[in-house]
Amino acid sequence: MPGEGTITAVEAGTAAAPVPFMSLERHHGPIAAELRQAFDAVLADGGFVLGAEVGRFEQEFADYCGVGHCVGVNSGTAALALALRAGGIGPGDEVIVPAHTFIATALAVEHAGATPVFCDVDPATGLIDVASAAAVTSPRTAAIVPVHLYGQVCDMDAVAVLAEQRGLLVVEDAAQAHGARWGGARAGSLGAAAAFSFYPSKNLGALGDGGAVCTDDEQLAARLRRLRNLGQERKGEHVELGANERLDGIQAAALRAKLGRLDSWNEARRSLAASYCERLEGSCDLLEVDPRGECVYHLFPVRVRERDAVRAALAERGIGSGVHYWPAVHRQPPFADRGAGEALPGAVRWSEEELSLPIFPELSESEVLQVSESLQRAIEVTQ
Repeated sequence: MPGEGTITAVEAGTAAAPVPFMSLERHHGPIAAELRQAFDAVLADGGFVLGAEVGRFEQEFADYCGVGHCVGVNSGTAALALALRAGGIGPGDEVIVPAHTFIATALAVEHAGATPVFCDVDPATGLIDVASAAAVTSPRTAAIVPVHLYGQVCDMDAVAVLAEQRGLLVVEDAAQAHGARWGGARAGSLGAAAAFSFYPSKNLGALGDGGAVCTDDEQLAARLRRLRNLGQERKGEHVELGANERLDGIQAAALRAKLGRLDSWNEARRSLAASYCERLEGSCDLLEVDPRGECVYHLFPVRVRERDAVRAALAERGIGSGVHYWPAVHRQPPFADRGAGEALPGAVRWSEEELSLPIFPELSESEVLQVSESLQRAIEVTQ
């Protein structure tokens, strides 16, 4: 925090440059030449769908996550849906999903033919509340999807105990957790399978849509490779009802160019998050981080009353922000008939109070100061 008597740019009314919520231009600028080289390599090779670059990326990302197999697909939603299908989940099955997540988590369950059943989340972390998950299990419950939201891994010890007790398949939604850890293990290695998204704004982002499933199960990986490629065992031999969900070679090449920098980018995110926490402590509710894990801060969420008014006040000061996610998934129109209503108060509160502040590796410390001061002032004038 500024020292006593310090006059800041915000206090003095000095015009400050806007702070974007995310800047892909800043992110890609330093590696533009490598990305162009990656594109040129695929252009010369001609492996535009699957192909050699996809195979290389799959091996490298599997090694990074500490698993035996990585299967590239064309989105994080497809990754989760195919992981469930490959694990035997389908019509008649129920899958537990936290109600505070991106809607794609629940949509993927529907795409697999199963029924999402919503549980509550922990008030301090926004991650799955395992006791709530246990309370909504039924004889039809076949799987659970812990969502590693904001870059923090769920309590996978508790999830594993519940899964063993109830005989549930565990599929991690690791779309926001590239490089995060629980204990010494990476996200992606903590369940039967894990779904990743490579949407451009992710910690590891492609230049378009992309996704992958990581697993140590050789049979599950083999089925995933069939399912993503029209159910094809080999050329012209279609052995089951598959889908066209393949990863493009150009996206894999771009991801390979970025993967070696992921850990340093994540460390930059942690440093920025620490600065935010130091400056904002006592001003708003901050994300609680479990010391058993290592958060990679895909987002930096805070919780404030009158969230929309605070966000508008930030926008007036040129500060970008986001909301992740409103409304809670069980209140989204496709799922409104599930009757959860007010039964999931933790998820509802997160949906009404969560505000995501700018955080990306190229954000400067001076911008963190500017955002923090602007947020504090916005809270003062709206609450």
